[in-house]
Parts: sequence; C-alpha cells; structure tokens
Amino acid sequence: MDNNTLSLYHIFKITAECQSISEAANILYISQPAVSKSIKKLEDTLDTKLFNRNSRGITLTEEGSYLYSYVKNAFDSISLGEFNLKRINTLGIGHIKIGVSSTLCKHMLLPYLKSFAINHPHVQISIEIQPTIPTLKLIENREIDFGLIAKPDYIKGLILTDIGTITDTFAATPAYLNSLMERENIALPEIFSYANLMLLDKENLSRRYVDKYLNYHKLDTEKALIVNSMDLLIEFAKTGLGVGCVIKEFIKDELDDKTLVEIPLSTPIPSRTVCLAYLDNVPLSTAGKLFVNHIINSITS
Repeated sequence: MDNNTLSLYHIFKITAECQSISEAANILYISQPAVSKSIKKLEDTLDTKLFNRNSRGITLTEEGSYLYSYVKNAFDSISLGEFNLKRINTLGIGHIKIGVSSTLCKHMLLPYLKSFAINHPHVQISIEIQPTIPTLKLIENREIDFGLIAKPDYIKGLILTDIGTITDTFAATPAYLNSLMERENIALPEIFSYANLMLLDKENLSRRYVDKYLNYHKLDTEKALIVNSMDLLIEFAKTGLGVGCVIKEFIKDELDDKTLVEIPLSTPIPSRTVCLAYLDNVPLSTAGKLFVNHIINSITS
C-alpha cells in the first residue's frame, strides 16, 4: 500500500465517523471537494459504493460499514504502536541480550547490571553464559546484542568499549606453599618445578593466553590439574590442592585476608583488557543505547 492509498483510507475513516463531508474537511484541514474527490477515487478503486448521500448528510453503505471495521482496526493499531513506541522511549522499556562467561559475569558484569537495573527497571535483560569464542559467534549471528569478552588482538566489524583490565597470576594457600617448600627443601622461586599446577582447559581463551607465558618459560603443564571454570579453579586453590593460575582481580579478598598468596614472578604476565563488544553496522535499540551509556558513564564517573 502506497502513501496515496493510505491517505484515501484515512479520509474515508474520518468521513465515516463524522457522517459529514464538511466536518471531515474541517478536521482534515482540506477542502470539501478534496474530501469528495478522495472518496470517489477510493470507491472507483474498490468498485464499490461506500456512502449513501442524502440531504441530511452521508451514511455508510453495508459494504462501507464492512470496510470501515477493518480500516478502524488498522488505524487503531498504528495509533497503539505509536503510543507504545513513545512509552518505550520515555520509560526506557526494551530488551537486551548479553553473552559473557560465568566468571566475567560474576566479577565484572554484575555490578554494572545491578546499577543499570536500578536506573532502568523496565529493561529486560537476558544473559547467555558462554566462553568468548561462542559469544563472538552469537554477536556475529545477531543472536545477542552485546558480549563481555577479553579484548582480542584484532577483530573487525565490532565496536569495543574497554571496561577494565585483568591480570593472570599464580596463587596458592600459605599452608600448601610452606608444606611444599619444607618437603622439597626449595625456595619460593623454584615452586613451579614441584607444585601441583592447576589450569583452565585449553579451549578457554584465558588458558591460551597464559600458555604463551608457560611455554616461553618452559613450565611443564603435562601433569597439571585441568578445570573448566575460573571460579572452580579459585576454589581448588583455596582448598589447598595446588598452585592455581587465576585472575588476580578476582581473588582480591582472598589475597587481602591471606587465604591465598600470590606467587611472585620474575616476569609478570601482561594484563589484558576486558571490553563490551557489539556490531558496528547494526543500530542499537533504545535499550541498547541506554546500556552502553550506562557502562561508559559508570567507567568515567
């Protein structure tokens, strides 16, 4: 349906409700002949008489009444759509979908989500718990709006908003370290040659990143205990099962209360940036814009 046809139906609707050419013309801000001409054109197009005309005005024919019921519903739907759209923009109603690993969700995303939900209670939030690679695939397929990921070295087609840094390190309980050093009669720098090393599985991007460091320093990982979750790895380290390769920022409380001790490294592992990723060629929804602005404002405030 083109704009001209839509205009004809609008004139038809107003005229039917007014039952007067002159009153319809006043409401529509057009001339009476223009109203009559539009109705005639619609009747010719449909090959149907829509109005009965008499000295007291006009009334709908049976066919006109039948058509009016559909036209009214159509324009009511448009009005409802406009109203709801204004309501969405005014109240910030919408839905955003975020992909994130369980660890980044717990330690980095949740604080933002908590404050965002307080400020924008009408926005529905869905979380897809996925590692980085599946998350990037979901973004590419437009199945989610955002991904919270460790910043890749290079990737095109995405806008990346930095939200913080993470640092890989090694930690264990003081009791485990003391027992190992006494048993093997070694100093702390030699710990990696004797410790039970605990690492994430090789499908995890964090493990791939750390592997570069491990391989460069020729640290043996063949007998390492493999865990598929950073949170579980931290718990294993706290239990005293060995030396875990963990994210320093995620064990801050444990380091502060001495539950865990960080193993000093002669060459620290370089920090990584965590970023919010989303497609650069797809316009954000109103809710999406609110979320991005909230993240940026939270970082800069």
